[in-house]
Amino acid sequence: MTETSKRFPAALYSQGADPDARFSLANERTFLAWIRTSLALIASGIALEALGLNLQGGFRLAASMVLIVAGIAAPLQAWFGWVKTERALRLDTPLPAARLTLPIGAAVSVAGILVFLGVVLA
Repeated sequence: MTETSKRFPAALYSQGADPDARFSLANERTFLAWIRTSLALIASGIALEALGLNLQGGFRLAASMVLIVAGIAAPLQAWFGWVKTERALRLDTPLPAARLTLPIGAAVSVAGILVFLGVVLA
């Protein structure tokens, strides 16, 4: 068994050549930042609903759900972004753009608007 076949995902590591370790480690830190963002979004959604702040209930629930759904989407961005970037590094091709950053950013903005409306209309 080769050293490459012991690494996950083996299909990724069988392509191209190992890049400079600094770039792979930076890619891993970006992956972990997305995971932290996911945890923060989910915790924010749960806290918003659990604390029952003086917000109009429907807006509070909607904002909570938007934050939780965005938190569920963030690990998808983390994984697929890590794989695509690692592949680009290994094949020495241009780095890909993150696809879910705009939808997740929009979701956070929508949640903020919903909280604002919940405060104003309470």
